[in-house]
Amino acid sequence: MERVQFDVAVKAILIQDRRYETDGYHFLRDALDHTIKALRKDELIEHRHVSGPELLEGLVSLAVERFGPMAVAVLESWGIREGDDVGTMVFNLIEAGAFGKSEEDSPTDFCGVMNLREELLAPYRPTREVLAKRGGASELDPPTRGNQPAKSSEL
Repeated sequence: MERVQFDVAVKAILIQDRRYETDGYHFLRDALDHTIKALRKDELIEHRHVSGPELLEGLVSLAVERFGPMAVAVLESWGIREGDDVGTMVFNLIEAGAFGKSEEDSPTDFCGVMNLREELLAPYRPTREVLAKRGGASELDPPTRGNQPAKSSEL
């Protein structure tokens, strides 16, 4: 199949399938480029097929880099909520002639690989317990002395 210009392919897809926004498709293409660059850097291979899980990892990496803690909101605004959505978009682009595929590729390559939301939020979760556990739950409660200043023996 002859490669079709990306923007033409996206417009053709959106006529048939409005689940995902134009910006989401453009971000997906950027994520593929980002993933290929990362793989080349790591593996020193010029041309290599990118698997579904590799693309999802690259997409998460680029989304966190570009959008920070807003990554979930941005991707969801484009209709991208889970790995299955990315797989659907990839195969829409393949059918439109913008992306190529190998014989082994399948939309199921993106299913159940990761919890996209959790992966996008992971860098922003605390890495240690905020409140140290000191025995019982009652010790985590604030002191009951109200607004009185601390006694010198408590300092």
